[in-house]
Amino acid sequence: MAAVALACLNIACRRDMQDQPKYIPLRPSDFFADGRSARPLPEGTVARGQLRADKVFFTGKVGDQFVDRIPFPVTRAVLERGQERFNIYCSPCHGRLGNGLGIIVRRGLKRPPSYHIDRLRQIPVGYFYDVITNGFGAMQDYSAQVAPRDRWAIAAYIRVLQYSQQASINDVPPEHRQDLGGAGTAKPAEAKKPSE
Repeated sequence: MAAVALACLNIACRRDMQDQPKYIPLRPSDFFADGRSARPLPEGTVARGQLRADKVFFTGKVGDQFVDRIPFPVTRAVLERGQERFNIYCSPCHGRLGNGLGIIVRRGLKRPPSYHIDRLRQIPVGYFYDVITNGFGAMQDYSAQVAPRDRWAIAAYIRVLQYSQQASINDVPPEHRQDLGGAGTAKPAEAKKPSE
């Protein structure tokens, strides 16, 4: 019995896999004429998942113009994802309402612009995607931290924030006004202008 156990143990200790001939990355090799073990990539090679053929999706532009539409259907799940990502990456500077009063302003750093100023309410949504991707002014780019689809989700959520601060009762369809808890019976309210 002990001989069988010793034989099994001896078989398990073979080092064929560890000692096999192989090239370790960036080590020299005399097999190839250029002396390198790592082979250069063929010209035009694109890493899997990095082709980025959909220019609108990956740039937020058509030519030099920002697009005014999100390049996929905006669902509740997309907006919830956008809100989650916004709260993680954007709200420290821009605030949870997008008014530019994030925690960094309370710590004495420069206030970013509010999303509720006329210029940013009227700018195409592709602009927000581009700024998240490439940065702008004092804002760094977030392309390494935020995936492209999440950048679009954040841009969609920014539009929701902007609309939420400018909406009036007239923007609610009449059949849904009773869902607002009595607000639908009041006179139409003027859109409230936030301080800029």
